[in-house]
Amino acid sequence: MFSPELKKGSMELLVLALVNDEPRHGYDIGKRIEERSQGRLVFRVSSLYPTLSRLEERGLVRGRWVEAAGERRRRYYSITRSGRRALEQQRSNWQQYVDAMSHVLDPGHV
Repeated sequence: MFSPELKKGSMELLVLALVNDEPRHGYDIGKRIEERSQGRLVFRVSSLYPTLSRLEERGLVRGRWVEAAGERRRRYYSITRSGRRALEQQRSNWQQYVDAMSHVLDPGHV
């Protein structure tokens, strides 16, 4: 539905927002994005893991392996203090971008 470029540009913000709620594993993050967007945003798990890895390398999320009886091992990601600051900055930037786009697209409405 949306261009890959638009989705790629918003993936970090979406991931940070979801792990800010609670620790999540990659499949759960993808599932939550799809559910909350009412099916309009779908990210393959294979595209989420490189993003999670980059966020972890930058110190914005922390991953830990969890093993549950009868289930395979999963890596859960939680947001760090730096990640919360980055999330707030990205949310602000995103809102400013949406506002600017609204002014251009429909100047009489805003």
